[in-house]
Amino acid sequence: MAKKHGKMEKTMREFKHGTLHSGSKKGAKVTKRKQAIAIGMSQARKAGEKVSRQRTAEREPSDKGASSHTSRGRKAREKRLMGRLL
Repeated sequence: MAKKHGKMEKTMREFKHGTLHSGSKKGAKVTKRKQAIAIGMSQARKAGEKVSRQRTAEREPSDKGASSHTSRGRKAREKRLMGRLL
């Protein structure tokens, strides 16, 4: 019995062969891998397949300058809120 290929596999195969278009066949050819993945995930969701959500790493502020910037923003925000409460 042959394995059934999903929308993701079909889309990535089209991208590999250079036949994947954005939108319809009239759209521009997709040249970026990330765009092909996004199109494949979208098509798979529309077809009712289970697709994992995109995982992004949470950014932490660096030690240089970020702490002073965030504290200034926090102080200004607190000052505005106190003005509204009074």
